[in-house]
Amino acid sequence: MKFFVETYGCTMNHGESAELSSYLRRAGHQQVEDEEQAEVAMINTCVVIAPTERKIHRRLKQLQSDGKRLVIVGCMASVDRGALIREFPEALVCGMTEHPVLPSILGKEFGAQDPLLQEAPSNGPLVLPIAQGCNGSCTYCITKLARGELDSYPLGELVERSKQAISQGVKEILITSQDTAAYGMDGNDRLPDLLKAICDLPGDFRVRVGMMNPDNLAEVLDDMIEAYQHLKVYRFLHLPVQSGSDRIIRDMGRAYSIKDYLGMVQRMRNAIPDLTIATDVITGFPGETDEDHQATVELMKRLRPNTINITRFSPRPGTVAETMDNQVTGHVSRERSREMTALRFQISSEINVSRIGREYSVLIDENGKNKSVIARTDDYMPVVIRGDHELWQRVTVKITAAARTHLFGVMVRNMEN
Repeated sequence: MKFFVETYGCTMNHGESAELSSYLRRAGHQQVEDEEQAEVAMINTCVVIAPTERKIHRRLKQLQSDGKRLVIVGCMASVDRGALIREFPEALVCGMTEHPVLPSILGKEFGAQDPLLQEAPSNGPLVLPIAQGCNGSCTYCITKLARGELDSYPLGELVERSKQAISQGVKEILITSQDTAAYGMDGNDRLPDLLKAICDLPGDFRVRVGMMNPDNLAEVLDDMIEAYQHLKVYRFLHLPVQSGSDRIIRDMGRAYSIKDYLGMVQRMRNAIPDLTIATDVITGFPGETDEDHQATVELMKRLRPNTINITRFSPRPGTVAETMDNQVTGHVSRERSREMTALRFQISSEINVSRIGREYSVLIDENGKNKSVIARTDDYMPVVIRGDHELWQRVTVKITAAARTHLFGVMVRNMEN
């Protein structure tokens, strides 16, 4: 059976798609990049915002009309399972509650074939989901309805997966979940314990920690500061604040204040030089006034994050926020999003320009456009290097120019020669 995979949404979805693809390949099925060659289309879905959901529905209809057998997995398959089955009766629809047994479901559905070739080892990156669900109660979040309560994967199994990947040449491990800071709150080991165990593995590799909610980072902050000081951990902190208004944050169901948030960031910055900060902001949350929005603008000016991920509020079915009073009109939310986007690029441009002339040790981890590659500094900033260069080598670059979202560099020397 020839199949192709299409993934929407977060890094965790991409990691889970990779796991399912690997299972099917090991069972002897052939993964193809050209959908016209495929008999089966596996679509890993997302429901965070309504526009993405509508886009996925259109894509599913197109693939069905093209005669593809559909396998629909992920969050949409959890929260909208009945509607998907009615609309696509020939599809295999599997929600997140079935994720632990999904390989066996795929095995029963498609069977095993004689392997074409032994699967070649991949040298990265490894996307490592560390838990299902979360322990939060954000009033706008439909993902909690899809993935459920926190269920952390055993530390030993995660370390073993990392060890095997490193032995095959992997140079990057991307740790991901709905909230990585919540890892282990349902057991004994916490995220700093997992990071230490992975970083203790031999080899030259880097670990990127995925999104952490401030509520849970506060509980392990001291240990996380220590973990981030390890040379193998990217100095990259993704810590969503969502709003600059304490009132809106409370209405969002999040248990921290702006003072708490700024205190955590300042402690991290004091301990970890050149820390890259990424944060998230929602514009147009129900009840958000012009004053609340301006508070968020002022917070971003004070915080000066490297990246601001901006989302316009999208009421999702079954969430508390869907039925809240004082819904903000779409055009107001869009205007606030535009203002925030302009500020985002102003801040990031200023930060990036300040790096021109500096030298960095970087890991080349992606092919770019127009005969270029993309490398990452140890604070996870992307650097574009012109020319054909081998992936997964460490080199030193000098920054020659800067854009709003990335840097440009020229190779000074190859660290591996």
